[in-house]
Amino acid sequence: MAFQLKGLRWWIIGLIGLATIINYIDRSAINIMWPYIYKEFGIADADNKNALAIITTFFMVTYAIGQMVTGKMMDSIGTRIGMVVSISAWSVSIALHAFAKSIFSFNIFRAMLGFSEAGNWPGATKSNAEWFPAKERAIAQGIFGAGASLGSVVAAPFIAYVYLAFGWRMTFVGIGCLGVLWIIPWLLINKNVPSKHPWISKKELAHIQGDKSATEITNETTVKSWRQLLQVRNTWGIITSRFFLDPVWWMFLTWLPTFLKDQMGFDIKQVGAFAWAPYLFAAIGGLTGGFYSSGLIKKGVAAQSARKKAIAIGCVIMLLSLIGILFFLDQLKVQIPLAIFLIGSTLFGFQFLINNLQTLPSDFFSGKNVGAVSGMGGTAAVLGTIIITLLVPIISKTNYYSFFALAAILVPLGWVCIQFLTDKKVTAKASIV
Repeated sequence: MAFQLKGLRWWIIGLIGLATIINYIDRSAINIMWPYIYKEFGIADADNKNALAIITTFFMVTYAIGQMVTGKMMDSIGTRIGMVVSISAWSVSIALHAFAKSIFSFNIFRAMLGFSEAGNWPGATKSNAEWFPAKERAIAQGIFGAGASLGSVVAAPFIAYVYLAFGWRMTFVGIGCLGVLWIIPWLLINKNVPSKHPWISKKELAHIQGDKSATEITNETTVKSWRQLLQVRNTWGIITSRFFLDPVWWMFLTWLPTFLKDQMGFDIKQVGAFAWAPYLFAAIGGLTGGFYSSGLIKKGVAAQSARKKAIAIGCVIMLLSLIGILFFLDQLKVQIPLAIFLIGSTLFGFQFLINNLQTLPSDFFSGKNVGAVSGMGGTAAVLGTIIITLLVPIISKTNYYSFFALAAILVPLGWVCIQFLTDKKVTAKASIV
C-alpha cells in the first residue's frame, strides 16, 4: 500500500500559513527598526515620516505590479513551483537590505521585496481553491490569513531582540534565511495537485472534489485575459472593495511602531513588548471569520452570501473600534490596555472580513482565472495603500486624529463596493469563468 499522509490539505495550508508568517516578519522589519535607525542615514527628525513613506511607496508600487504578474505566474506554472520562485526571490531581497548604505539603496531593495512578496497572496488563494471544497475555504483562508497576523505578532519582539543583540544589518540577513529553509518541507510535501498527489487518500480526494465542477477538478477552464475579466461585474466588486479596505490594515502595519513612539513615547523595547498584542487579536479574527462563514455554508447558505455577511460584520467591528480610538485618543497615552484593545479590535475586524473577501475569487471564478482575479484585487489594494501612505505624513504632522478618521471613512466605502457591485443573485461559476 502506497504511503498516505492523513489530512494532506491541512499540511499544505499550514505551510502556506508559515510562509505568510515569514513574509510578514520580512516586511515588518523596516517599520519596527526605522524609528531607531533613520539617523544613521543623515535623516532629520522632521523628515523621518516622509522618508519611511517614500521607502514604503517603493515597496507598494512593485507590490502592486507583482500581484498581477505573480497571479498570472501561479496560473501558468502552478502553485508548487510558483511559491518557490516567490519566496526565494523575497528572501534574497530582504537579506540585501543589510547592504543598504543610503535611502536610495533601501528603495531599490524594497522594490525587489515588494514585487517578490506579492506572489504569496495569489499563490495562497489559488492553492486554497485547489485543495479545499467551498465549505472549508474560508477556514483555510483564515489559517493563511492568521499567518499574516502571527507574523506581525512574532515580528515585533523577535526583531527587537535580534536588533538589540546583533544590529539592524544582521537582522535583515537572519530573517532572509527563514524563507530558504521553508522551501525544503514545501517541496517534500506539496508534490502535485490533489488529483495527482501520490500521498493523498481516496477519501480526502473525494472530500476535496465533493462540491467542485468537472472543470475545477481537471483545471480545464478557459484562461481569460485581464481585459475579459474586467468585463465581469464581480471582478470590480472585489477590486474596489480591496482598494478601500486593505489600506486600513497597512496604515497600522506601517505606522503603528511610529505611532507608539511619537504618541506614547515607547522605546524599541516597549514596542517589542506591546506591538505584537493587536496582531494576536487579528489572528483570532481571521480564524473566527473563517469559521463563521464556513458554518453558514454548512447550514445551506450560498458561499458568496456567507462571505458577504462575514465582510459586513467585520466592517461593523472595525468602524466601531476606530470611532472608539478617535473618542479616547488623548487618553491612550496613559491607558495602554485600552489602546491595545481598540487597535486590536480594529485589526480583529479587518482579518474577520479580509479572508472572506480574499476567498471570493475562488467562489466567483474557477481554475486558471482564480490567481489572476486574486492578483488584480491585490493590485487594487496596493494602489489604495500607496495613496494613503503618501497622505499619512501630511495628515499626522501635529496629531493622529486625521489618521484614524481617514481609516474610519474607508471602511463603509469598502462595504458598499462589495455589497452593491458584486452580483446579488448567487451565480454558478461556470457561467462567469
